[in-house]
Amino acid sequence: MSDAAIGSAHGPLNGPLSGLLAGLRVIDLTRNLPGPFSTRMLADLGAEVVKVEPPEGDPARPLGPLFEALNHGKECRKVDFRSEADLATLRDWLATADVMVDSFRPGVLQGMGLDAARLHALNPKLVMVSITGYGQTGAWANKAGHDLNFMALSGVLDQVRAPTGELALSNVQWGDLAAGSSMATIAVLSAVIEAQRTGRGRHIDVSMTHGLHAHLVMPKATASLLAPVLGRKPQAGEDLLNGGLPCYNLYATSDGRHLAVGALEFKFWKLACEVFERPDWVNRHWQRGSLPGSADCSGLKAEVAALVASQPLAFWAHKFEAADACVTPVLTIDEALAHPLFAGRAEVQAWSLVG
Repeated sequence: MSDAAIGSAHGPLNGPLSGLLAGLRVIDLTRNLPGPFSTRMLADLGAEVVKVEPPEGDPARPLGPLFEALNHGKECRKVDFRSEADLATLRDWLATADVMVDSFRPGVLQGMGLDAARLHALNPKLVMVSITGYGQTGAWANKAGHDLNFMALSGVLDQVRAPTGELALSNVQWGDLAAGSSMATIAVLSAVIEAQRTGRGRHIDVSMTHGLHAHLVMPKATASLLAPVLGRKPQAGEDLLNGGLPCYNLYATSDGRHLAVGALEFKFWKLACEVFERPDWVNRHWQRGSLPGSADCSGLKAEVAALVASQPLAFWAHKFEAADACVTPVLTIDEALAHPLFAGRAEVQAWSLVG
């Protein structure tokens, strides 16, 4: 273990849920975004997380706010992974840990003597979760990649298109966070429960590309439903939830902002039409037979677009504020944080205590 080995990221959150995982000991060997965010969620819920960094530090350290956001609540230690003495120290830590999370390429753990066979001989209950880009086996297992590559190869990026067909480069890393961090956290907690029941830990791989593909449940289902109607699989702007429906779409306002109309079900669309003051639109809904690709559907989209474009976003936000119609303004990050929805929540979390 190197000099300046022990440090601390920003302190843990002190909330009503911060004790849920009290007593759970996690060794975090991950870097960059997917693994650190997963283990940060565990730390937020009360787990004792030791972040292990190489001597030069995590690549995210120079990006100060990002490192703090990903690693608050963790104890930070440095280990030289090329030093057998440091690896022996790391194995000592793992002998009494509950969980190890890593983001190395396949085969690296074995090369350092940290493979499942050796670690389970030391600690049979240890849960090991490896986050990889493409899985542990196959021709792509050892290839490099980032979120954009995982999105591209999974088929998900092809679904992120404007109605014109142009691809969008998301500023939210869905592969890293949804298919990496969230799936890894689920794997950790599931395997911990099993280990508590059976006394045996497992080594689970979380492939971000495969995890992303697993999220394609909606476009796969809707494609099979719409293909007979359209005579082919739906393209950009033609599917139920990517622009094919007037009742579920994004519309530009007169000031260059956007209104999110999510009135997918007929009951919400009926309320939206009341606010729009267009009762003649009510029955022009997909649950009333107006399906994507039809002339009526295309015509109604143009009519809604023209009406929304006649006023600024503030006008529509105020008009729909009291209506339970699933119509909302598209907010910037700063606007979202200032919204009453986030009032009093200094650190935005998905979880809160009920009652």
